Amino acid sequence: MENLSESAKQIRDVINYIKIFKDALAVIHIDDQIIDSGLLPSLIHDIALIHQAGLKVIVAPGARKQISEILDGAKIEWKIQNGSRVAPESAMPLIKTAAFDVANTIMNHLAGENRTAVIGNWVKARAKGVLDGTDYGTAGEIDKLKIDVIKQTLDDGFIPIFPCIGWNDLGKPYNISSAELAQQIACGLKAQKLFYILPDPKISKNEFSLPDSVHLSDGGNIPAMNLAEAEEILRMNGDCKTEANEHRAQILSLLRLAKDACKKGVDRVHILNGNVDGILPCEIFSGIGSGTMVYNNGYGDLRAMQPQDIPSVLSLMNPFVQKGILLERTAKQLKADLDSYIVYNVDEGIHACAALKVYQESGASSEATQAEICAVAVDPAYGNMGVGPKIVNYLLDKARAQKIKSVFVMTTQTADFFEKLGFAPDSIDSIPPERKKLWNPERGSKVYRMKF
Repeated sequence: MENLSESAKQIRDVINYIKIFKDALAVIHIDDQIIDSGLLPSLIHDIALIHQAGLKVIVAPGARKQISEILDGAKIEWKIQNGSRVAPESAMPLIKTAAFDVANTIMNHLAGENRTAVIGNWVKARAKGVLDGTDYGTAGEIDKLKIDVIKQTLDDGFIPIFPCIGWNDLGKPYNISSAELAQQIACGLKAQKLFYILPDPKISKNEFSLPDSVHLSDGGNIPAMNLAEAEEILRMNGDCKTEANEHRAQILSLLRLAKDACKKGVDRVHILNGNVDGILPCEIFSGIGSGTMVYNNGYGDLRAMQPQDIPSVLSLMNPFVQKGILLERTAKQLKADLDSYIVYNVDEGIHACAALKVYQESGASSEATQAEICAVAVDPAYGNMGVGPKIVNYLLDKARAQKIKSVFVMTTQTADFFEKLGFAPDSIDSIPPERKKLWNPERGSKVYRMKF
């Protein structure tokens, strides 16, 4: 029955997200190592599926590996400096060939999925020029995108593919960064989602200095971070352009792009593990995923529970009731205590809940009032995103605002969680008589308290 409930939850998520993201825009950057792997056909199949589901899609594939190979084969010298390829003018025809070969590979795979993709000249670029004495030659910077043409192409049902080439006003081509191109496309078209898909993009404490505020997954990776956390990580880990470790440099560069994209209006940026089959639809249509999400401050909100939320809250609580973590509650009870509950809402779905129940002992002054935080339930898919502490701290602030002197919780299996938040063990006799009457000695719930 538990597996059936989980399957039902996943199906509800898919239906909800299909509704939410219909006509939304997803810009997808595919790292060249993924393009050269056996997982590319599966990834293209997933891109075709999300396009069929109603999302608009743009693909900006990387071609660094392919360009390197064709230049090496022609014995043309080149180097990477400050993240850009420095090559002579004679290399440009070969760079164009490699970039368009990659774009054609993506287009042909999409054609095999009955999706019509087009490769266009939508990027105006300018020469990077000479910087600090280095002539960057064929390297260019993005100057302008033909936004209206791109929008029309999307509205016509096509999937635009952007090779890592831009042209100046005279038609001269330049090699541009595909990762930066994806970001600028997402910003220019106000995309809801920007995806960077690359092999095993871990952001863990083993490789990076991380602020205490971030929450890690069981595997030690950061599943999500807000803009402030992204900025702090970048500050703590230095400049990606001077980073010697290639993996660290790539991750820091993508974090910088992600942070800037969110500041410019992109809702969410996902740095995904392209070695995981099916990662793209799982990230879009459910809470299951891999890699890291960078989000602006509009992601997720805590609000008062509404009557229409009650079925979702009961469904959220049910697995915790089955495990003996929560007491069972009915829809009638939730409706009666509606004003006590808050929920954590993401994409019109309820992914956490909790309640603050205030007790006033008979004859006591308002200063003697104590309150209980109860019915704390967090969707496991959001368990490593700091939602639990966020919802408890919200209720603690609410209690302080009401001049409540202390808040207690009663728990059988989550003592460690509350102790980490600052709660300390207390006696069962410390709780209000009204609440003690409901205490079941056989259940053995322990009391933890925070005093203000």
